[in-house]
Amino acid sequence: MGILGWSRNETIAASDATAAQLRRSKDAGALERAALPAEGGLSGAATRLVERLLDVGIDGKGPFDSAHEVAANALKHARGDADQALRVIARDHRQLGAIGGFATGLGGFFTMPVSLPANVLEFYLLATRMTAATAKVRGYDIDQPEIRSAILLTLAGADSDDLLKKAGLQAAGGKLSSVAFDRLPAPALMVLNKAVGFRLLGRIGQGTFARLGRAVPVVGGLIGAGVDVYMLSRVGKQAAKEFPAVTTYGR
Repeated sequence: MGILGWSRNETIAASDATAAQLRRSKDAGALERAALPAEGGLSGAATRLVERLLDVGIDGKGPFDSAHEVAANALKHARGDADQALRVIARDHRQLGAIGGFATGLGGFFTMPVSLPANVLEFYLLATRMTAATAKVRGYDIDQPEIRSAILLTLAGADSDDLLKKAGLQAAGGKLSSVAFDRLPAPALMVLNKAVGFRLLGRIGQGTFARLGRAVPVVGGLIGAGVDVYMLSRVGKQAAKEFPAVTTYGR
């Protein structure tokens, strides 16, 4: 059983079922119904998570700058050098991840039921923005629905390959190609995003995030910082791979 009440097997099964709906249905009305969240439960949680990542992680809210702003500031700092701007983006997000990981791991076992989900959400918001800012620097329009779906797929890592296969969307050239080449309508992209949301939910409280000594006060903070920095580094490298410069994409 996961920390939010759902096991990883449950979230994977829900993701696979949603992806299968995308494979089977060519009817827009059916896809729209599949994309709608339930009033509560796992389906609603997956949809709300995706909405939060897109609305806050990419578009920004309050003190959390948008990916557009992050990319522009990084390019300004790097004097227009795209490669240097990507290094700035990755460095800044690793630093933020270290601060967040330390703070939420500081209390140890007694605060873990609250701090761990908060830390994972914070991690995914940072990872979403870092990936979106990377795509923006590389020349992609991150307001386009298919690009936003590709950003979410990048967060799912290895899970995304299995998800795309079950949805019948695998294409040569990576996640962006799989989404872009099919010219998916908005309802289909919403269903795909929801399937990704199930996969991300399955990671909350599982694996690396839930272990590695977070139950020990102070030590848990140091380990939490290290884990988040490492994971953000991996996401950053994957984002750079999935979003090559627009001038070279498809060649």
